[in-house]
Amino acid sequence: MNKASLLVICAVVLSGCGTVRINRILADPARYHNRPVTVEGRVTSVAGALNMGVYQVDDGSGKIYVVSNRGVPARDARVKVEGMVTPGVNVMGMTMGTAITERGHRVRF
Repeated sequence: MNKASLLVICAVVLSGCGTVRINRILADPARYHNRPVTVEGRVTSVAGALNMGVYQVDDGSGKIYVVSNRGVPARDARVKVEGMVTPGVNVMGMTMGTAITERGHRVRF
């Protein structure tokens, strides 16, 4: 394998590691549908019980709901969320629109 091929492979792998701005997801949800994304922002609202719930993340460009079965972070916490984009999410009879089904999150202070 030559250096140019290795460089291209590294660029492709590393391009999937960054965060995506929420406004980009909301502007074109079909592009991100069922694709893994990472977003980072502040938790603006929380609803949940036990280890399940929904919370909203604001990154300054927009807000998106995150559906979690791993527990929800506290309001005003800074989080980095990894998950899959799902349009038209229904939670307890309420339609949330485009949301992220969480694979995991990390709280940052």
